Amino acid sequence: MTHSRATEADATGRRARAAAWEELVATARRTVADGLVVGTSGNVSVRVGDTVLVTPSGVSYDRLTPGDVTGVGLDGRQVLGTLVPTSELPMHLAVYRADPAARAVVHTHAVHATAVSLLVPELPLVHYMAAALGGPVRVAPYAAYGTDELARGMLDALAGRTGCLLRNHGTITYGTSLDQAYDRTAQLEWMCRLWLTASSVPGRSPSLLTEAQLAEVTERLRGYGQRG
Repeated sequence: MTHSRATEADATGRRARAAAWEELVATARRTVADGLVVGTSGNVSVRVGDTVLVTPSGVSYDRLTPGDVTGVGLDGRQVLGTLVPTSELPMHLAVYRADPAARAVVHTHAVHATAVSLLVPELPLVHYMAAALGGPVRVAPYAAYGTDELARGMLDALAGRTGCLLRNHGTITYGTSLDQAYDRTAQLEWMCRLWLTASSVPGRSPSLLTEAQLAEVTERLRGYGQRG
């Protein structure tokens, strides 16, 4: 590659990272505005090439600026910025290493989803949107935040899925874009709220979908939305 081409490629890479960082910050702020996290709990990441941009640890999302861009390589080594990356970095990196299609990860402490994680090993099939996450949403066993043990348990719960609950902790979802990852988080919280609401009616039990019904929806969702 010639010097001019290398310079152009570097400039293109910087622009891509700057745009991705702006979108990441907007998504992180949205988790607070939508009540999915409180303060600086939860975290967001987006992959740009071999660099993973992540929210920094303990910094209010409202204070983040373009100059605060924080990034690591897939090996966890910091390659961009001076702020310390989120303490949940092991979970984010585990997702990117396990699924090359993953381009964004959203982790929250959403109230209803966290409540469900305390009660059952798997979110009951109360709604067909479980198909958008790959099937019945599992609950990963509890482990201390920021540990490899938590990341391993999360990967087991994510097998064949794009989202799971973390016992006594929260949620994690991923997708091919920040919008998709965030939408999956919002859908998961809504389904958890639905189940808790229906389950709270005295003397009644929520009706659940069958695996066959879920499989039918899974097939229908393949053709959902606008064609490119």
